[in-house]
Amino acid sequence: MVVEPTIACVVPCHNEEAAVGKVVRDLRAALPEAVVYVYDNASTDRTVDVARAAGAIVRQEPRKGKGNVIRRAFADVDADALLIVDGDDTYDAARSRDMVDLLFEGPYDQVVGARRVTDDGAYRTGHAVGNKVLTGAVRSLFGNDVTDMLSGYRVFSRRFVKSFPALAREFETETEMTIHALHLRLPTAEVVVDYRVRPAGGESKLRTYRDGWRILRVILDLARRERPSLVHTVIAGVLALISVVLGIPVIADFVRTGTVPRVPTAILAAAIMTIAALVLLVGYILESLTHMRQEQTRLVHLAYPAPVRTPHYTAHGAGTGRVPVRKTMDGP
Repeated sequence: MVVEPTIACVVPCHNEEAAVGKVVRDLRAALPEAVVYVYDNASTDRTVDVARAAGAIVRQEPRKGKGNVIRRAFADVDADALLIVDGDDTYDAARSRDMVDLLFEGPYDQVVGARRVTDDGAYRTGHAVGNKVLTGAVRSLFGNDVTDMLSGYRVFSRRFVKSFPALAREFETETEMTIHALHLRLPTAEVVVDYRVRPAGGESKLRTYRDGWRILRVILDLARRERPSLVHTVIAGVLALISVVLGIPVIADFVRTGTVPRVPTAILAAAIMTIAALVLLVGYILESLTHMRQEQTRLVHLAYPAPVRTPHYTAHGAGTGRVPVRKTMDGP
């Protein structure tokens, strides 16, 4: 008996009655074998009714924030391939077939829908600039050539989902997903997808400066936790430089006169240098602990099989009409 892989679609929604029905219908048309879940995130409009009428299974997450929805969905939903897409109909849900097929064909642990703006006004200038800056920061800290770190259109393998801690609360969850993949060197691919303007009646929940600052804080926090030796080396270097600047005049006086007239400055310089050495030592200790945690996370990831599809299985012309694909983050 041949068992087909299971596919689930998760659509996080907060007040998306104007668009969620079309998103659900597009997903069901592109992936008729998939189960579509709409996770209502404290909506005050008719999102729940519209989603049910379109054929979705509706679940509730009362704690506001996309990160809370993803955390709940990843814990509740069990599938060989899990797709997430926003419920505002800005992403082309019809492309979900290509993305799911690519996940199995790789096999990959993550396929990201890299956005290609097709409508003027779909992507605000502030958001576009912020995405480039934050993506560049992640590339500098964690490596590799991610092109759209903040995309909310992704497909994951079971082993990605079950090894992903999902600690974020709001829109910074995409940053956490990207860094998780880089952190474990998970095989990932990107598919170019159209990104369009919201339908009439829809309202963006993003706030350029507030959410950008929150995502930047997440990146810095992840850098502290995932690259502690780098962060502590920078801090130790700054402290050591301050100590040297303070200590040079003291040493110069001692060489010239044989005395130390600036005793408080000498003590301060020595104390700062001692602190710098301690900070550097703590960084290397934390690096060892981080390495141990990475090993444990990797073992959890490997406890689940890679996403596979039975050889005979080809649905709806899988593998045809595919858009440009760029492969990244291939693991060993």
